[in-house]
Amino acid sequence: MNFLLHPLRISAIALFLLLVPHAGLAHPLAPALLEIKALDEGLAEVTWKTSRLRPRGVEIQPVLPPECPPVSDGEMEEGDQSVTLRWMIDCGDSGLTGRTLAVTGLTAAPIDVLVRVELPDERSVGTILRSGNSEFIIPERANRYQVFKDYLRLGTEHILTGPDHLLFVLGLLMLMVALKPLIKVVTAFTVGHSVTLTLVALGWARLPSGPVEILIAVTVLFLAAELTTDEGERPSLLRRRPWLMAFGFGLIHGMGFAGALAEVGLPSEEIPMALFSFNVGIEIGQIAFVILMALLGWGIRTVLRDIPTWLARLPAYGIGIMAAYWCFERTLSLL
Repeated sequence: MNFLLHPLRISAIALFLLLVPHAGLAHPLAPALLEIKALDEGLAEVTWKTSRLRPRGVEIQPVLPPECPPVSDGEMEEGDQSVTLRWMIDCGDSGLTGRTLAVTGLTAAPIDVLVRVELPDERSVGTILRSGNSEFIIPERANRYQVFKDYLRLGTEHILTGPDHLLFVLGLLMLMVALKPLIKVVTAFTVGHSVTLTLVALGWARLPSGPVEILIAVTVLFLAAELTTDEGERPSLLRRRPWLMAFGFGLIHGMGFAGALAEVGLPSEEIPMALFSFNVGIEIGQIAFVILMALLGWGIRTVLRDIPTWLARLPAYGIGIMAAYWCFERTLSLL
């Protein structure tokens, strides 16, 4: 057996142990949204949307300019995954530009807050606030570089904080024991999720997030089952055409990426830039993870060259257990 397979499976044990405490928290820290739409005569509608999935005891609150007092009571809308509050403010004749927006409580948890402001002439500006950068001065027009940087980081953080996506990529690494087929498989997975990410994010296709999350867990479970099964005389389609299966599974994972992007939305004037940078961010995180696992496998290859077969398969069983848990948990959440 190629030396790459053993070390990667041992690397998987370490990763598995790290992810076990967070088995039920795939993408737990969903971003919040602060949206302000300017209306006539200095009035503006404020929308404040936060996820129910946040650490206990953590409270984040928007801080609006003192020159823009509220002029209506807040209307609350509660959903399964989020809570939305809407109210009106009055900024007078001077309007919104030049005003400072802020969000408190970001130092207590790594939660991103997308800020989107629609000005009276229908131009949109915005940014992403986080710990260490919790204020935003509303400019007259959007900064394309800022849009690229914000969505690049959002995409990178999403893939690196998603145990289900990471375990699937790790499973592909464990299945491929040579560099050339590994490159083909990872590329096919990238193309697959890029296609559906674009289609769903642009509104050309829509699927409910609940079934998509279940399908993502099923892909991880399917891959784990393949890793624990010997090839035999008639290899499965996944082993004969791994790039084809990776492309198909990538289509499903792309829907999950699109769901995360839908939580914060795309800036109307910079949709191509934001979509491109978000996807590039996902690829940066994915490549960094692949390189880390490969280096770890290379570093311990001589020490663990002759590990027992049962130990080599342990990570695959661990991945399968977590995937099965996600399947049950996500199915029950729909009932």
